[in-house]
Amino acid sequence: MAVSTDIISTGSSFSTFEKLEKVLVGLSGGVDSSVCIQILKDQGFDVSAAVIRFSDAHTPAVEAARKVAAQLNVFCYEIDASKEFESSVIEPFCDSYCSGKTPNPCVLCNPNVKFKLLAKKADELGINLIATGHYARVEELDDGTFAVAVPESAARDQSYMLYRLDQSILSRLVLPLGEFEKTDVRDTAREMGLVSADAPDSQEICFIPDGNYAEFIRQRGKESPTGHFIGPEGQDLGEHKGIAHYTIGQRKGLNIALGKPVFVKTIEPNGNILLGWAGDEFYSNVVLRDFCTPTGNPLTDGEYIAKIRSAAKPALCSFTTQQDGTIVLKFSTPVRAPAPGQSAVLYHNGHVVGGGLIDTILP
Repeated sequence: MAVSTDIISTGSSFSTFEKLEKVLVGLSGGVDSSVCIQILKDQGFDVSAAVIRFSDAHTPAVEAARKVAAQLNVFCYEIDASKEFESSVIEPFCDSYCSGKTPNPCVLCNPNVKFKLLAKKADELGINLIATGHYARVEELDDGTFAVAVPESAARDQSYMLYRLDQSILSRLVLPLGEFEKTDVRDTAREMGLVSADAPDSQEICFIPDGNYAEFIRQRGKESPTGHFIGPEGQDLGEHKGIAHYTIGQRKGLNIALGKPVFVKTIEPNGNILLGWAGDEFYSNVVLRDFCTPTGNPLTDGEYIAKIRSAAKPALCSFTTQQDGTIVLKFSTPVRAPAPGQSAVLYHNGHVVGGGLIDTILP
């Protein structure tokens, strides 16, 4: 079915499309950003595209974006973000794993590299609006501020990844795919004969194509601390390969035989990894750091819905700011494997209201 709608999810205040308004689309070469361009063209926008080269691993994506842009008859600019990506994403990613944490590179990239440079390029071109193929929406609230909102497709919800965007981005951001299901987008791309129609979905670690992040870190000359596996009963089960190879809640790849499954429960500062039986990986309290809100204003204490991973089931929690400024989430029902380094993102009435990096997990 062809994607065509009079409803566009945008942070801008316009309500009609009678005038030809310019928009710069972040084009990855994949199916989502490709169809995003077509939706905007159908709506009457004057569309340009920009593909971002984050690293050498992104060369295929840049080439794919050029092909899509030519097919859709839009001009495609290339933005070299390799230096920014190295310092803002890759280095913190490696350091985080080597300290026993589990980072999410997209959460760092979106505000510090991707959207920052896309907006900068739009400014250089005199273009007000920017757009991407994320499955989320941006809505203007009653107080005139803008917030990321969950999309029509709960299965494809990417609002979690955008929680660190501020008003300077949200007020000009267009997210057309917030109104559609992935199957509709795929079908439309096939009907149009787009070269990206059957392109695989993007990987979470886009700069490590083979997914072997531990080897990637090792090749960069970084070594993670080694230590011992400590069993559920406190027994020493021998040395492990280095903490960069493990994350909270992990079961596969431990090569531990105790007669029943064990999970990574805790990664300790001394390099030891504490294992637990099934059920031991659930926690009720999470302490956050680097907390932010879309407006920059403090978040009021109270009950919110939270996601501790992008694909996690939303869970009810109470949000409290302690006297020392520490932010604590207390979940009504314990959540499985909240991992330090990942983000906890808070929602209210379907809108992202804040989020932060998980620092400490407590029973």
